[in-house]
Amino acid sequence: MTWSTTTELLPHQADAVAKLLPSRVGGLFAEMGTGKSRCLIELAARRRAKIDRVVWFCPVSIKETVRQEILKHTTCGPGDVFVFDDRTDAGTMPLDRPWYVVGIESLSSSVRVIAAFDALLDERTFVAVDESTYIKGPHSARTRRVTDMSRRARYRAVLTGTPFTQGVVDLYAQMSFLSPNILGYNSFWSFANNHLEYDTDRKTGKPTGRIIRSHNTGVLAARIAPYVYQIRKNECLTLPEKLYEERWVPMALEQVDATRVAKEEVLADEGTYDSPHIAIFRLFSRLQAIACGFHGGRPIRHHRIAGLSDVIERIPEGEKIVVWTKYRQGLADITRALRDSYGPDSCREFHGGLDERERNREVDAWRREARFLVSTQQSGGHGLTLVEASHAVFYSTSFKYSERAQAEDRIHRIGQGRPCTYVDIAVEDSIDRRILAAVRSKGETLDAFRRELDTCKRKGMRNRVRELVMAL
Repeated sequence: MTWSTTTELLPHQADAVAKLLPSRVGGLFAEMGTGKSRCLIELAARRRAKIDRVVWFCPVSIKETVRQEILKHTTCGPGDVFVFDDRTDAGTMPLDRPWYVVGIESLSSSVRVIAAFDALLDERTFVAVDESTYIKGPHSARTRRVTDMSRRARYRAVLTGTPFTQGVVDLYAQMSFLSPNILGYNSFWSFANNHLEYDTDRKTGKPTGRIIRSHNTGVLAARIAPYVYQIRKNECLTLPEKLYEERWVPMALEQVDATRVAKEEVLADEGTYDSPHIAIFRLFSRLQAIACGFHGGRPIRHHRIAGLSDVIERIPEGEKIVVWTKYRQGLADITRALRDSYGPDSCREFHGGLDERERNREVDAWRREARFLVSTQQSGGHGLTLVEASHAVFYSTSFKYSERAQAEDRIHRIGQGRPCTYVDIAVEDSIDRRILAAVRSKGETLDAFRRELDTCKRKGMRNRVRELVMAL
């Protein structure tokens, strides 16, 4: 089928295409909201004479978004975009479509999807991995499959707004998918020996698997530079400003008691002092659950919903609002409270418990008629464009800055014409203080605390760990 694009490239998109087009492989590291999908579509359009199809891998949650982007920017009709679903198999799948959209998570376990993908691969296939940090783990089945199988494709591309979530270690798998020749290493171990330094257990002297620093990063940057184009929003777009507010609520007595017990229990465990990083990770998770109103798997009294109600009362009536939460259980509480206050049709949900059709219906219904969209950051933080809202409330937020940044930029994208306001609901004298401080400094909460632990000398370790834990 002959197809063409129907929309003009923005100047920064044209620059990206010009840089990536001469090479058969390339990476587009474009910040959220800069239109990286449009760049990929243009690359495919310029290569129409050399390819028969594009296989576009993306997170399952944004398959419909990708389909809509293709229809928006090309002359293709709905029948030209084949979206993999739970019934797709190699025997019944059409082989004459120009576009195939596949959930990247499916490659982890679905033999049916693997076989269907294999049937599409030949020299005239263009394989792209959108949100390519989904293949950052070099030893995962998903990464190995998409990398090894895609070698048969003439063209390959990776796209992401956050190429590094844990540091340069994330580069290896993404660049290996494009070509092992880019970095020049045939195995991850060769890469690690040259660029990564691992922590060691104080007792055994054996590596723990935790990376403490990277080496020779300038060499890596020079090697990937010919194959990668980077787009930063502040350099290419004039988007509305971001405004931040915080709404602090007091700890309920049950939360105070649960927090004290959690700290005492971790300090009473001798294993805490032998492996403080593991113990602290578990404590962080436990303290955040307590701050959000859960302890030991059961709800406890808290004031977070009251804080959310207060925030909403200060937002102009009728303004659409996206509410982000870390926990599914918290999502149910939020939805129930909003529907009780604003009506049964006021709120829609987006989370991992819904299949893709249900998620798409929920977002469409929110755009048409509902005021609130309540979503978990893990499910809704990638790919969605929610510029109908200019207010986002973080009922609870992730330890990971990369997840927070993704969620923020769902409303701060091309098409947004109003300043974006972000309101964090936080509990006084809780772990929320550290989480918000890390978010404001664009850091990772757990990593910052681990660095504090690493400054503790072996002598006096026990007292220093006690001080750090009690200060949480």
